[in-house]
Amino acid sequence: MAKFPESSQVSILAFDYGTQKIGVAIGQSLTGSATPLSEIKARDGQPDWQQVAQLIEEWQPDAFVVGVPINMDGSEFELTQRARKFGQRLHGRFGKPWFEMDERLTSFEAREQRNAQGCGKAGLVDSIAASLILQSWFTEQWPQLLKDVP
Repeated sequence: MAKFPESSQVSILAFDYGTQKIGVAIGQSLTGSATPLSEIKARDGQPDWQQVAQLIEEWQPDAFVVGVPINMDGSEFELTQRARKFGQRLHGRFGKPWFEMDERLTSFEAREQRNAQGCGKAGLVDSIAASLILQSWFTEQWPQLLKDVP
């Protein structure tokens, strides 16, 4: 598991994996906040890796967070493994650590946020979900990854 110096400010690129669209958000550890970015189109779960590379070049993240879908009862299904494989491919292609985050109910919450903002059917639901996933990760997992580095 990757460790980060407690004083470090880390930039994280988060993904809400899907077979048709992949939501994307950028966030940073100092504030624990996240901002939705443009969604990436996918074909049967395969993103345009050139588009992913452009995002990484633009935002220069230190690590990735991938939302992993899990059923409400805690059981896994096919999409769970596909999301993990996507995270492993991110790591393999770009050499940065990746972390998974339970994404239960984030798409539902993202739709509610989008509707509350008056966006109607338009709006980046998957990228809003990615930002919610990342904000939860900063709250739940980030503190465990910090350590004092001499």
